[in-house]
Amino acid sequence: MPAKSAKASSNAKPKSQTQSPAPAPSRTDQARAAAESAVDLQVGAVLEVSDRVAELVEPFSGRGAAQKQLRSYGTRLRRTVKRTERRGAGARRKAATEARKTRNRLEREARKRRRTLEQRVRKAADRLPLPGASASI
Repeated sequence: MPAKSAKASSNAKPKSQTQSPAPAPSRTDQARAAAESAVDLQVGAVLEVSDRVAELVEPFSGRGAAQKQLRSYGTRLRRTVKRTERRGAGARRKAATEARKTRNRLEREARKRRRTLEQRVRKAADRLPLPGASASI
């Protein structure tokens, strides 16, 4: 490959000069984009459902094929449910462990602060003169 000449690189403008900053979108543009997105989502969902229905109807050409396909769907559903259940159980255990750790840490910190405060109160009480006692220097 031929090397770039020095002249080609010297004529190139820096990026800051070639591109002006894009203006901030107005509220109407933002609202239009949100509305378009909502419509696109619904249209896409309809198309997806249409595709899935077409896939479901196709294999049911005969009774045997339909039964086989239904068994396949049942197996796939059971596996998906089991997998989802395992993931949920793991997430629940993890959340419970984290909650327990946090609770124990907070309880430990509270006990420590309480002990520190009680010690400070005792020291301050020891330094105070008792009422009725003469303070001799």
